Amino acid sequence: MALTPIIFFETTDKEKRYLKKKFDKSFELTFYPGELNEVNSNSISGAVIISPFIYSEINAKVLEKAKKLKLIATRSTGFNHIDVKKAQSKNISVANVPYYGENTVAEHTFALILALSRNIHKAYVRTTRNDFALNGLQGFDLKGKTLGVIGAGSIGVHVIKIAKGFGMKVITHDPKPNHILTELLDFQYVSLEELLKNSDIITMHCPYNQYTHHLINMGNINLVKKNALFINTARSGVIEPQALYYAIDNNIFGGAGLDVFEGEDLLKEENQMLTKNVSVEHLEVLLRRNILLRRENVIITPHMAFDSAEAVERIMDTTVENIKSFLAGKNYHKVI
Repeated sequence: MALTPIIFFETTDKEKRYLKKKFDKSFELTFYPGELNEVNSNSISGAVIISPFIYSEINAKVLEKAKKLKLIATRSTGFNHIDVKKAQSKNISVANVPYYGENTVAEHTFALILALSRNIHKAYVRTTRNDFALNGLQGFDLKGKTLGVIGAGSIGVHVIKIAKGFGMKVITHDPKPNHILTELLDFQYVSLEELLKNSDIITMHCPYNQYTHHLINMGNINLVKKNALFINTARSGVIEPQALYYAIDNNIFGGAGLDVFEGEDLLKEENQMLTKNVSVEHLEVLLRRNILLRRENVIITPHMAFDSAEAVERIMDTTVENIKSFLAGKNYHKVI
C-alpha cells in the first residue's frame, strides 16, 4: 500500500513530535523548519499534501512545481500567503484553521494594553538598572475608558468580554453587525470615523483582505482621538505604514503595541540580510522598525499573540483533522 506523503513547513521540534503521534504508518511525514518559497519549491514536487505556516510564500511559481499536490492545509486562519486562484486552477484544495486562539490573541491584546497603560515595560527596564524612581511611570485606569474594536469577530468578541470585565465602554466597527451580541455584551456598533474619533484605545481584529488593506491611512489618521493607544495583533497591512509612523511621531498615538509590523517576514531572519542582495526598500523597512524599537511608547512583539501552548495544540489538531477529513471525503475547513 502506497504511503500518503505530507510535507510540513515551519515546524519546531515540539510540533514535529506532536504531529508524529497523530498520524499512523500509512503516512510519510517530512518536516522542514524553514518556510516554503521559490528557492526550495522543488521539495514539494512529489507531495500530495503540504502544511505551511504564515511565512511560507506559496505563489504561482511555487505551485507550478507541485505536480501531485491535492491539498494545502495551512496552520493559520489567514491564507493571503497562498495564491488561492492559482491553486484553484490546478484543482488544489486549501484548508485553514478558522478557530484556535480567540482567547489567546485577546489575552495578548490586553497584555499589550496593560503594559502601555501602566508603563510596565519602562518600569522593567529601569529596575534592571537598579532604578526604582517613579517619575514618568504614572499610568491610567482602564475603567471608564472607551475601547474601539475594529473587527468584532471571534477574537474581537473575546476582547470585548475582557474589556467589560475592566469596566470599559466598548464601541466596534464591523461590516456585519450582530445586534444580539450588543445586548448580551453591552457595546455599540459605530462607523469607522466615529470609532477613531472617540476611542481611548484602538485595537485591530479584522482579517487582512482587499477591503481592510490600509483601513487606517493618511486620509483618516487625523481623526484619531489625541493620545489614543493603538494595538495591532491582526496584520500589519490593515494600517498604512506611513500613517502609523506619522501618528507616533506627532503624538496622535500616545503609544502603540504591535504584534505585527511592516516587513516582518523580511526581517524575521535579519542576520541573513548581510549575505543577501537586499533592496533599498527592505533596508528602509528595517530602519523604520529600528526607529520604532527605540521609542519608549512603542512595544513590539514578534507575531506571538497566537503562541500559547494550548493554542498551538489546537492549531495542529485542526490541521490533522483537515487532512484526514479531506482524504476521507468528509467536511473540513475548506477555503476553496
